[in-house]
Amino acid sequence: MLADTWYLFNKYMKITIRMPMWTLFTLVQPLIWLVIFGQLFKNITQLPGFPTGTYMDFFVPGVLIMTVLFGSSWSGVSLLREIQSGTVDKMLVSPVSRVAVVLSRVLHSTAQVVVQVLIMLMVAWALGAHLNLNPIYLGLSMLVVVLLGLCFAAVSNGFAIALQREEPLVIIGNLMTLPLMFFSTALVPTNFMPDWIKYVATINPINYAVEAVRDVLVGTPNLSAYGMAALILSIFTAAALWWAVAAFNALRD
Repeated sequence: MLADTWYLFNKYMKITIRMPMWTLFTLVQPLIWLVIFGQLFKNITQLPGFPTGTYMDFFVPGVLIMTVLFGSSWSGVSLLREIQSGTVDKMLVSPVSRVAVVLSRVLHSTAQVVVQVLIMLMVAWALGAHLNLNPIYLGLSMLVVVLLGLCFAAVSNGFAIALQREEPLVIIGNLMTLPLMFFSTALVPTNFMPDWIKYVATINPINYAVEAVRDVLVGTPNLSAYGMAALILSIFTAAALWWAVAAFNALRD
């Protein structure tokens, strides 16, 4: 299974390297948000109870997680096209590991978003964001990026297998980006939210990802809060991977 995963992962990475503009194109919207929202809400820090000195510092973790969402929530589209073209059927009659077919795609999508997030970090730093650039804290933030990338790439692939139609998959992809971002602390702190949104945020994996990145990249690192958020996100990720593999096994049967 590991050998098949590595082989298929390399195959998808070679395809991506031949078309690098697609990876960069998905950065357009997060870059727009970083520049425009950073300026639009910069005076919100003057309100009592705002946790950081500048809005840019507060907003950068949200933009990084937004980059992961935009990069991973459409991962299932390419799998769906391979299902429709018959490529997956050919894999199913070969000795390749069934788990590797799904896992390689999920890992490929995650590798892409890691590169995208690193680019966004450099842009945020160039725009004046004050971030903890200690390699340990950067590594912890990248761990969250990897977990969230795996989670939503698996969810996207699972829906692609279950639905096998592009239209509902696109709708679900849209529902996995902006609505989930708005129901998190990506844009405003918890104490600025209505009570019902606070409740939704407690079951939103995006909220835990944003908080975990903010705990280590902005201000004084809070490793205990980071650990709890990362643990909860790990549970979401494990459940998403299990569901995607189970959906693919059901397709085989």
